[in-house]
Amino acid sequence: QVQLVESGGGLVQPGGSLRLSCAASGSILSINTMGWYRQAPGKERELVARHLGGGNTFYADSVKGRFTISRDNAKNTVNLQTNNLEPEDTAVYYCRLTSFTDTTYNLRYLDVWGQGTLVTVSS
Repeated sequence: QVQLVESGGGLVQPGGSLRLSCAASGSILSINTMGWYRQAPGKERELVARHLGGGNTFYADSVKGRFTISRDNAKNTVNLQTNNLEPEDTAVYYCRLTSFTDTTYNLRYLDVWGQGTLVTVSS
């Protein structure tokens, strides 16, 4: 069974940085498609960044140039480096795994979410 665990959230001042991590466990050889989403109070959950198969990435316009998504194959982890944070970035951040290569080299599709990590940007 595949599980995701996020870490790295916290309280940071405007202009600061945080590095969020999402570690996947299970019969995973490599992560193909994983996204980071966020949900602010009173708002719908939105896609922030996505790591796609083949190494391509996608970023929401609101975070382009400030956030960077990266994959660590050795640790089955996808990280989200968040820089120049703004109060509007305050939210619970979730990772979502939708495809991976398993240990028998098969491409698997699924929809698994992590439990979320809170990012608060405030002075």
